Amino acid sequence: MTGPAATADVIIEREGRIVLVRRKWPPPGWALPGGFVDAGERVGEAAVREAKEETGMNVRLTALLHVYSDPVRDPRRATLSAVFLAESDDAPEGGDDAAEAHWFSLDDLPSPLAFDHAQIIEDYRRFRATGERPPPLR
Repeated sequence: MTGPAATADVIIEREGRIVLVRRKWPPPGWALPGGFVDAGERVGEAAVREAKEETGMNVRLTALLHVYSDPVRDPRRATLSAVFLAESDDAPEGGDDAAEAHWFSLDDLPSPLAFDHAQIIEDYRRFRATGERPPPLR
């Protein structure tokens, strides 16, 4: 048995909004830009690469929010994801695994959200309001 696959997700933020992508492939829904870490790649490099591939945006990572590792967070296989915060001056445009990419207000998110991204976004909202990061066993 092998361990979980490493992934990186990115919360691209600007003026109270975040970028979400509508997935081209199952599982369906809207998601944070992100994906699998390639062999020989640092997780932060994967985050920047995946953001560019899925949104066309050049991002600057600003912080690590948390590492999510619930064994059922991805129905395809066990994963763990390092979730980064990032900024960009670019406009989002869907590409690669993303059918489309758009800015969304935290008060008007699309549905459904894929994976455990509703929980991640709720943790992000709390972090922005209080400075508290998610608990270690999230």
